Amino acid sequence: MNKLLISLLVTFGISGVAQAAGDAAAGKANTAVCAACHSADGNSAVPNFPKLAGQNEAYLLKQLKEIKAGSRQVVEMTGLLGGYSDQDLADISAYFASQKVQIGQTPEDQVAAGQQIYRAGLKDKGVAACTACHSPNGTGVDSAGFPALSGQHAVYVEKQLKAFRDGARANDPNGMMRDIAAKLSDTEIKAVAAYVQGLH
Repeated sequence: MNKLLISLLVTFGISGVAQAAGDAAAGKANTAVCAACHSADGNSAVPNFPKLAGQNEAYLLKQLKEIKAGSRQVVEMTGLLGGYSDQDLADISAYFASQKVQIGQTPEDQVAAGQQIYRAGLKDKGVAACTACHSPNGTGVDSAGFPALSGQHAVYVEKQLKAFRDGARANDPNGMMRDIAAKLSDTEIKAVAAYVQGLH
């Protein structure tokens, strides 16, 4: 049933997903504040801060709007987006989406377990494969608002999966990520997070 629901969502998209219509050139001019944590090209050097380079535009815009509105709490970004219009946020999203993500490496001891979860899921736990929403190579599905995971810092992915699992983050469509993360152990979260860091 989970696989059917996910495939329908991917096929038809999710209603209410922000449609990005940004101007990357204009967005670059508005990213000076972003660069402090995410680097000028969106390839954050600090694993606590997500890489924004190559991220799907619609997903980025949704996150920025929710952080600005306070419906997604990111302490480090408190008040930083207050002066930006929706168009500014769309432009910033377009800029970072246009950048090339730098792929990391997956530690050898995490490849097998991470690949199993990402590509096949965990049948005994009812966990669907990550590929259903995030694509086989981790590029996500922009039209459905599903984020790219390819090259993302393992530390950041692990933190977000635990936040979904614990309910500290709840801005996922229809609770999809909360449902999946709730079924994953710390060891499984660590493995799949490490796997996507080197995925391309």
